[in-house]
Amino acid sequence: MDHADFAHFAALDIRAGTVTRAEPFPEARRPAIKLWVDCGPEIGERKSSAQITAHYTPDALVGQRVMAVVNFAPRQIGPFMSEILVLGFPDSDGEVLLARPEPGVADGARLA
Repeated sequence: MDHADFAHFAALDIRAGTVTRAEPFPEARRPAIKLWVDCGPEIGERKSSAQITAHYTPDALVGQRVMAVVNFAPRQIGPFMSEILVLGFPDSDGEVLLARPEPGVADGARLA
């Protein structure tokens, strides 16, 4: 395991947000869903492409809470510009389950 110092961690801006819109992403090389996430008043709504189709459908994601890195450079994924990295953990089959903030954490709250 490589070690990172605190400065590396502090450089990541990880925020709580709520999915406001979700759509299938059939143009992606690997099955994915397009997400629009409200990251609070300071950041606003940002887009992400997430490979989470094993456990989630677009309709079920709207209103779900997520955590995301909001300060990575945007990344073009096919015809879609992904602006944030939504975080998750692999299950026993390697399929992603979303990391979620606890109830009461406001959209835009920064991971401390």
